[in-house]
Amino acid sequence: MSLSAAMKTAQSSFSNVGLQSAVTSKNIANASNPNYARRAAILATATSGATVVETQRAQNEALLKQNLLSISKSSGQDTLLAGLTQMKMMMGGEDYEIAPSTYLAKLRDNLQTFADKPSEISLAETVVSDAIDVANSLNSTSNALQKLRAEADADIDTAVTELNRLLSEFKTYNDKVRLGTAAGTDVNDALDQRDKLLTEISGIVGVTAVNRTHNDLALYTSDGTVLFETVPRTVSFQPTTTFTAAVDGNQVLIDGVPVQAGAGGNTSAQGTIAALLQIRDYVAPTFQKQLDEVARGVIEVFSEGGVEGLFISNGLPAVTDPGLAAVIRVNPDVISSEGGSPTKLRDGINAVYNTGNNASFSDLLNGYTSAFEAPMSFDPDASIETTTTLLSFSTSSVGWLEEIRRAATTAGDDKAALLGRTQEALLNVTAVSLDEELALLLDLEQSYKASAKLVAAVDEMIAALLQAAG
Repeated sequence: MSLSAAMKTAQSSFSNVGLQSAVTSKNIANASNPNYARRAAILATATSGATVVETQRAQNEALLKQNLLSISKSSGQDTLLAGLTQMKMMMGGEDYEIAPSTYLAKLRDNLQTFADKPSEISLAETVVSDAIDVANSLNSTSNALQKLRAEADADIDTAVTELNRLLSEFKTYNDKVRLGTAAGTDVNDALDQRDKLLTEISGIVGVTAVNRTHNDLALYTSDGTVLFETVPRTVSFQPTTTFTAAVDGNQVLIDGVPVQAGAGGNTSAQGTIAALLQIRDYVAPTFQKQLDEVARGVIEVFSEGGVEGLFISNGLPAVTDPGLAAVIRVNPDVISSEGGSPTKLRDGINAVYNTGNNASFSDLLNGYTSAFEAPMSFDPDASIETTTTLLSFSTSSVGWLEEIRRAATTAGDDKAALLGRTQEALLNVTAVSLDEELALLLDLEQSYKASAKLVAAVDEMIAALLQAAG
């Protein structure tokens, strides 16, 4: 090897070590950054020895796609479970102690006691108090349910705004990647930011990324709607300010196509938007329908000859109209504090059935208790039994909620575990290992020392040559 060739080799080695050290230092500086993918300086053989030809970014397209899918599914499942848990808390939590079914059971038991002892006025007061508890429970649960729908609607609006912002930012980095790739410049930092935005987008809506020429990405939702293709597609939503049982929320449109709500306890929702739509448009309205059917049932059970008796619909045009549970109340004619008399429950509210003013008269009360145990027809839209007793129906309503919540809990655990494993596998490929980087720095130090020795040897040779030449 000539002295000039040796110097060129040493110079090339110094250059390589400098570039490799810069890459390694950047890796170490970003070791705790979850959105950073490890870099590696790739060497190739040249006339003067090895040379750095590119800085390669660690990645695995298959794991990235699986990670995006896992994030979407886990996000949707967690959102649904949070809504179902909130619905459970409306009725007292684990034991459902303030659920309508709990108060109905108490009303039924005390009504039977009153029917056995119709002369006990205190028992009449107790039954009326129990009836007020039933009405209040239906009112408060219905109102809380509509508040939940309003909150879900507001969260949808927030998610849509955030999604539009992320898509706009995604365009910025996608353009940098596309143009930089075409020009042959380093686009690794832009790729990191673009992948970070992708994970955030996937938490809001299920997304599929398609790689095109020059590393350009096109994004599609899980149902195939175009979300981003060169430019972001419009995501639009008009929020609703006030919800009642009769009010439907507006659709979320992506490029003019409605986003489909999730379905089932193990929800099909990918991302928060689809899960929020499921809560707002299916889960809460179905439970509202069940509450309305319970309210209709108690009105019918305590009616007198087809006329509302102990419970009244409080001005609602028809007991079959949505929102009955929110307005049902106890007839003031039996409430002492409102000028009524609880004995009317025994003797008749709309007409006098106890014509002899007999303290042991129990015909009406026995009729009520019998009606409690008699099968009734319920609306199939309530998604539980269509023919059963009132108390059984109200209990089944709680069972329906608990069943879907239990399924959501199990699915949430499964999807969270899958997400954890997927993220771990992806990090094993892309994350920075400090041990590996520090070991690489030691290797680079040895390469630098070897190059320095080569330069020193060449220097000594040249000096000796000049000395010999005189």
